[in-house]
Amino acid sequence: MIKGLKYCDIWYRKIVKEGIRNIRMKGMPRSRDKDDSEKHMGLLKLVQILSFLVVFVAGVVFGLVTTSHFSQHVVSKAEIYSFINHFSADAPEAVKNGNCTVVKDCNKVEDCLSMNSFVRPKNITHYMSDDELFWRASMVPTKEEFPYNRVPKVAFMFLTRGPLPLLPLWEKFFQGHEKLFSIYVHAVPGFKLNVSSTSHFYGREIPSQKVHWGTVTLADAEKRLLANALLDFSNERFVLVSESCIPVYNFSTVYKYLIRSAHSFVESYDEPTRYGRGRYSRRMLPDIKLYQWRKGSQWFELNRALAVYIVSDTKYYTLFKKYCLPACYPDEHYLPTFINMFHGSLNSNRTVTWVDWSIGGPHPVTYGEANITKEFIQSIRSKGTPCQYNLGTTSICYLFARKFAPSALEPLLNLSSSVMGF
Repeated sequence: MIKGLKYCDIWYRKIVKEGIRNIRMKGMPRSRDKDDSEKHMGLLKLVQILSFLVVFVAGVVFGLVTTSHFSQHVVSKAEIYSFINHFSADAPEAVKNGNCTVVKDCNKVEDCLSMNSFVRPKNITHYMSDDELFWRASMVPTKEEFPYNRVPKVAFMFLTRGPLPLLPLWEKFFQGHEKLFSIYVHAVPGFKLNVSSTSHFYGREIPSQKVHWGTVTLADAEKRLLANALLDFSNERFVLVSESCIPVYNFSTVYKYLIRSAHSFVESYDEPTRYGRGRYSRRMLPDIKLYQWRKGSQWFELNRALAVYIVSDTKYYTLFKKYCLPACYPDEHYLPTFINMFHGSLNSNRTVTWVDWSIGGPHPVTYGEANITKEFIQSIRSKGTPCQYNLGTTSICYLFARKFAPSALEPLLNLSSSVMGF
C-alpha cells in the first residue's frame, strides 16, 4: 500500500514538471501561451483528482482486507473458546447425561470416541432413527483381534409393555455376575422403570416406539433391541425375554450354555396348516417361495454374527412389512424364514424358552401363585427328552420359561435357591 502511494506521488510530480517545461519551450504569442497554460493547468487538476481517487480506492480496499482478516481471527478465537467451554462446567446435555463421562481424578472429559466409550457404551440413550441405528449396529470389524481384553457378555433384552413384576427374581439371578451381562428394556415411549440407582435395570431403557400386538411393530421392537445391544462390542449372545419370563437355571449355567454353543436358538419349522403355510402371501414371490416359509416361537436367542445379519437385512424385512399382515404375524415368521433361507447352519432350530400352548388359541397358559411348586419347576428344567447341543445331546433344553403372572413372584423367590440354584 505504501509503495502504491509513493508511485502515485512520483507520477504526479513528473507530469507537473513535464507540463511546465513544455509551456516554457513553446515560442508562441503570449495570448496563445496563456490559453495553453490554462489548458495544461486544467489537465493537471484532472490528473490530481484522478490520483486522489486512486489513492482513496486503494485505501478502502486495504481497509476491507484488514477488517476481514481481523474478523476471521476474532471468530476463530471465539470458536476455540466455545470449544473449550463445551467441556467446561456449562457442558451440554450429552456430557451431563453421561454420553461423555468426566474422569474424576483429573477433571477432564473422556473422549466420546475413545476405545472404551466405543466398545462399552455406558449410556444407551441416543437420538438415532431406526435406519441410522440399524446402519450403526451393522458395522463389523474385519480385524479379528480385539485391541482390549474382551470378556464376552450375554445381552438380556426385555420386551415389555410397562413394569417388570418379576424384576426381584431377575435381580437375584444377576447378582454377582455384573461383568458378564447387559440389560436392555424396550417399553412404551417415555416409560421409566421405578428402580433404585443400584438396580441392574437402572437406566437401561432404550429409545422405543409404540408396539401393537400382532403387527410388524412387534418385530420392529425386537430389531431395535438387537441393534442397541450390538452397539456394545462385548455382547456375544442375545436373549429376548418378556415381563412374564423367568430363568429356570442359575446365571452360571445359562452363561456357559449360551457362550459355549456353536448355534443360535431360533425355532424354525414348516407348518403345513393354515397357521403356517396358510399365512404365506404369493406377493412375496420371487424372493420368498412357499417351500422356504417357516414358523417359530417369538422368543429367540442369537449369537453376534446372526444378530448382525438380521439388523442388516432390509430387502426381506420390507417384504414382511408389506405382505405379512394379520392373520400373518411377522414376529412368528420373519426370523424363522430368513434364517432358514440364508443361515440355517448357524441355527439349532429350537428355542430355549419353554411356553405352554396346550390350551390352544392366540395366547399361552399363564401360571400364577397356585401353580408354582417344586415339581412344576423341575418338570420345566428337565422335560425327559434330550435335545441336541453342539455335536452331542443334553438334558438341559430350556433355560427360561413363560408365561408367569405377578402373583407367582413370591413362591418363585422361595424356590429360587433350592430348585433353580440362585
